[in-house]
Amino acid sequence: MTATGETRNFRTLFISDVHLGSKAARTELLLDFLKYHEADTVFLVGDIVDGWRLKRSWFWPQGCNDVVQKLLRKARKGARIVYIPGNHDEFLRDFPGTHFGGIEVADRAIHEMADGKKYLVLHGDEFDVVVRNARLLAYLGDWAYDAAIAINVVLAAARRRLGMPYWSFSAWAKLQVKHAVNFIGEFQKVVADEARRNKVDGVICGHIHHAVMTDIDGIHYVNTGDWVESCTAIAEHHDGTLELITWRDIKVTAELHALPAPAKTKNMQAA
Repeated sequence: MTATGETRNFRTLFISDVHLGSKAARTELLLDFLKYHEADTVFLVGDIVDGWRLKRSWFWPQGCNDVVQKLLRKARKGARIVYIPGNHDEFLRDFPGTHFGGIEVADRAIHEMADGKKYLVLHGDEFDVVVRNARLLAYLGDWAYDAAIAINVVLAAARRRLGMPYWSFSAWAKLQVKHAVNFIGEFQKVVADEARRNKVDGVICGHIHHAVMTDIDGIHYVNTGDWVESCTAIAEHHDGTLELITWRDIKVTAELHALPAPAKTKNMQAA
């Protein structure tokens, strides 16, 4: 499904916000991504399992098992897998330094790139004022996001029937609200400040489902995005450069290229 149809090999992959246990989790796209991408180290940057939703009602289809098994298989084959819990899988924060089937749990990490630059790796929820200081409000926001995702499914189906491109209502609604309160900009700033306090060159985080790579006052801020809507990951090449991969777009493009060319119609008019 890559441009060449071959597996790409990286030094490091960073993935976050998969939300296994949520009906919104795009496990089929993540499995496809993991099939075509290998790395020496894989950082799972929080909210891989959605404990909040699993507490409300149990939902664990085969796709969730397949993702877990795929990651365990990579660990068995020699990849280092580091799981940094987020707020939705905070139950794992009680087990720092523990290994589960070859997957190691860490509260945060300092990762040195191939070019010598150091990055702080953390989920980022500790810098979200809503999650940190108003848990009930955070739960209500999570419920509203679920509702927006449900609306999105209906709209996406209707747009497909009309031949219109994919458009995410939930992403649009989320960004409208967060832009209104300057949430994303403030989040990025405080996370960059934390990287500066740790005397590193950059920071890699997740949490806000907004994939981006940008410089903030000398700190390289990188957000991995999510596997609910955008289906994005960050990859470190063997020379230390970083790449933002939007797998949803690559998947759709590859599928379109794979479609047979339309049959040519013969000109039936008389010469």
